[in-house]
Amino acid sequence: MSFIGEAVLSVSVELLIEKLASKGLELFTRHEKLKADLIKWKGMLEMIQAVLADAEDRQTKDKAVKKWLDNLQNLAYDAEDVLDELETEALRRELLLQEPAAAYQPSTSTSKFRKIIPTCCTYFSPRSIQFESKMVSEIEDVTARLQSIISTQKDLLTMKNVISDGKSRINVGQRLPTTSLVNEADVYGRKKDKEAIVELLLRDDLRADDGFSVISIKGLGGVGKTTLAQLVNKDDRVQRHFQIKTWTCVFEDFDAFRVSKSILNSIASDQCTDKDDLNLLQEKLKKQLSGKKFLLVLDDVWNENYNSWRALSCPFGAGASRSKIVVTHRNQGVAETMRAVSTKTLKELSDDDCLCVLIQHSLGAREFVLNANIWDLQEDKCDIVPALRVSYHFLPPQLKQCFAYISLFPKDYEFEEEEIILLWTAEGFLDQEYNGRKMEDLGREFVRELHSRSLFQLSSKDASRFVMHDLINDLSRWAAGELYFRMEDTLAGENRQKFSQSLRHFLYIHGEYDGEKRLKSVSDVEHLRTFLPVNLSDYRRNYLAWSVLQRLMNLSRVRVFSLHGYHISKLPNEIGNLKHLRFLNLSRTNIQILPESINSLYNLHTILLEDCRRLKKLCKNMGNLTKLHHLRNSNVHSLEEMPKGFGKLTCLLTLCRFVVGKDSGSGLREFKSLMHLQGTLQISKLENVKDVGDASEAQLNTKVNLKALLLEWRDWNHVNQRRGNLSDVMEPDFKIEIRVLDMLKPHQKLEELTIAGYGGTKFPTWLGDSSFSKLVLLRFEGCGMCTTLSSVGQLPLLKHLEISRMDTVKSVGPEFYGNSCSVPFPSLETLCFQDMQGWEEWIPCGSGREGFPKLRMLSLVRCSKLQGSLPERLTLLETLAIKSCEQLLVTIHCCLKVKICNCKMCLGTKKMK
Repeated sequence: MSFIGEAVLSVSVELLIEKLASKGLELFTRHEKLKADLIKWKGMLEMIQAVLADAEDRQTKDKAVKKWLDNLQNLAYDAEDVLDELETEALRRELLLQEPAAAYQPSTSTSKFRKIIPTCCTYFSPRSIQFESKMVSEIEDVTARLQSIISTQKDLLTMKNVISDGKSRINVGQRLPTTSLVNEADVYGRKKDKEAIVELLLRDDLRADDGFSVISIKGLGGVGKTTLAQLVNKDDRVQRHFQIKTWTCVFEDFDAFRVSKSILNSIASDQCTDKDDLNLLQEKLKKQLSGKKFLLVLDDVWNENYNSWRALSCPFGAGASRSKIVVTHRNQGVAETMRAVSTKTLKELSDDDCLCVLIQHSLGAREFVLNANIWDLQEDKCDIVPALRVSYHFLPPQLKQCFAYISLFPKDYEFEEEEIILLWTAEGFLDQEYNGRKMEDLGREFVRELHSRSLFQLSSKDASRFVMHDLINDLSRWAAGELYFRMEDTLAGENRQKFSQSLRHFLYIHGEYDGEKRLKSVSDVEHLRTFLPVNLSDYRRNYLAWSVLQRLMNLSRVRVFSLHGYHISKLPNEIGNLKHLRFLNLSRTNIQILPESINSLYNLHTILLEDCRRLKKLCKNMGNLTKLHHLRNSNVHSLEEMPKGFGKLTCLLTLCRFVVGKDSGSGLREFKSLMHLQGTLQISKLENVKDVGDASEAQLNTKVNLKALLLEWRDWNHVNQRRGNLSDVMEPDFKIEIRVLDMLKPHQKLEELTIAGYGGTKFPTWLGDSSFSKLVLLRFEGCGMCTTLSSVGQLPLLKHLEISRMDTVKSVGPEFYGNSCSVPFPSLETLCFQDMQGWEEWIPCGSGREGFPKLRMLSLVRCSKLQGSLPERLTLLETLAIKSCEQLLVTIHCCLKVKICNCKMCLGTKKMK
């Protein structure tokens, strides 16, 4: 059974109190009944907040208190939903006043009617009156439940100061202090780890600003940090190397007096005193250590307060230089606080070593461990449970709810940082502002913190992903309780599994065909906030019954809703009823058109449309989605244009692809107000830009957070098929394209740039400007009308250059290197030419200049007319790949990897592999 942490509930209650003061609720203060009840809420919530600490202490022993906390958690969710609904309605009315046709209205005639009525009438419309009547009823229900909670707490709880540091006071199990003794015969799989630590201890050249060096052993609870420290401490070489060896188990309570006394008692027990005098104690400890080389092992340290560490470590400086301290810990912050010179991160044992441990403790024990759920074991019979629970109980409050949320993911599921941050944001876990930081930045900090505490691990398969150890996954499920449910068995729903009405977050593994038998029950959970299917195989086709999809539209409180990977081609228009929705994932579906009702989902923060290859149209107007931060729509090749109103999405951070519209869609001017765009942006169908002023208004040079930009005109392969006298027919348009590209100059912090399908005959001068000092990758694809390449040899950090399908380029020479550059392409490492059908000559730099000093890979593919030879003195070249360059003469001086085929001849080879 899990226990709701006071810290988590205190965050929920505090968030409710903050919401009561939000600007959105001010709209309803004219309604006396609503105003009076919301004032009552604030007072009652503050009373509840005052007794949460007492409830935390008593819930493990008093079932009535545990039930009280359960009821409070459910009530907090419901109250937040009510406040959310009020804020959503306030936003709808605000949008209606700003532009009457903006707030989604099913009837065009209604929109026209609103234009001629006074704005004050918005508050007295039948819809508004009906809404407020409904909300009065819901608020009265929550008020009554709050009063019941208050009435019960008077009999159960007393007022205590709310814990402010987030550390729970639940008794996590009385753990015995560790000792330095170990039976080495019982230890498996740590020989290499032991040798690595011993080697560090015996070295005399480690940095030691205070006369001693700190070496840390980091890892998750139960992985064997203490055992490794015991092995190291027992080693004969270590015993001989140090004059004083002492061991102290620190635990969570980092008390300088207690730890100092323990160390002194270990060295000279006769010097210890019962007096509570830290100064006297440390004077004696300093005297004992003075001039002696010591080894101090501090086992199980949690302290991250530098002042506390300084208070403890003052006497250690009296020891001889090259003294060492070994510290075991779970959190990276401990090593940073103690300024460890080296940190050994301990991995789990291999399967073979684990089997040896199990056999050591008999085959019976092996069967027991394999079949038992450690969370069902009694704590007095199993040390694993309290050892792991302490990792949870000492998390800050905000991290506790974020950690519990990960319980939804299956064991061994690898997740990306961005993925989990978007989910946390949608659930409201990052709503609090800390020192003005954005939610996304706060989320990244939370991920780093959980990783530093060994609760997240980097995937061994993909360094960009994280994974949780199986036991930590179990710990998160214990912490989550019945608010979260993960359905892993794809057949589990065949028995019409019933779910608790307390369930808020639901994840399940995709089945091949998910119908009513499997998902009907969950669609009836009225207060569900998370509906999250996960596909563990990218190759399996998954189907969702239309009847189920319609039923899911009844989940009116849902905040996270995903249909990722399902073969569905349309959405019910009723999706507009999901007013609380923050996160909508339609990636890898067959969706073709987004319903217009999505424009009424005012709370949407994230829309994922990646790999929706059949998607043709978004909503006609998305201007209502003013809270939208992320529209990830990469690989939507059928998308015809972006809808109007994009310029109103001023919170937008991520926009993978923008398709320039013709008449009815959005133009480049929309970019002017999108000041916060970051990451990668692809702008397609730039041939639709007929007014150069649109490109100028886009102000791409102000988008300082963009890292990669792809500017794409037509599909040049398609143009080539019907070329003929195309240059004459389309000449006016191509002249416009020259000016458009000139106006689309990006910010100088850009790191990657691709120009594709461009129809101009020349490139703008800004393209090779050395002020683009961060540009590392540059691509030209299908710029078929350009007769010369851009002068990009002066770009100081350019490492990768790819040029393809530029058929009218005949010569590559001085204009390519840049006239003012003494060493052309000073940082270039890879250079690729492909499908350059008209290219005839490659002229060397000349004038005593030597280009490409760092080039490591050169590739030329299907450059059939290229004659002459390659540049010389490519001293660092490692890979040379040449294919179908029939006229080219190749001289190889020193290449490690060579692949040459369909060339005229190959001369002067000195070294080939």
